Amino acid sequence: MSDDPSPIELDTVYPPGETLVEWLDEQGMTQLEIAARLGLSVEQVDEIANGSAPITIETALGLEQVTRVPAEFWNNLELNYRAHLTRHDERERLAQDMVG
Repeated sequence: MSDDPSPIELDTVYPPGETLVEWLDEQGMTQLEIAARLGLSVEQVDEIANGSAPITIETALGLEQVTRVPAEFWNNLELNYRAHLTRHDERERLAQDMVG
């Protein structure tokens, strides 16, 4: 039996932007409104929402001001999500190396 904990499977990990979208829904706020408050374009907020763009430290600080949710929370969501993506990519690379 291994002491190494099993990693969370990728399909159970969500982009941190999904948490932002849930917050927006709860507050009745649109992506256009939060984009304006953060000084971002709607496209940038949409990319954050779908996980194709990261929540930067600066954006996390802006989110803290707008949402009153600490920047550390947003940063941790982002860090954990990107770490899981990196682990997944590494497993894929290793699997390809073993085949080829």
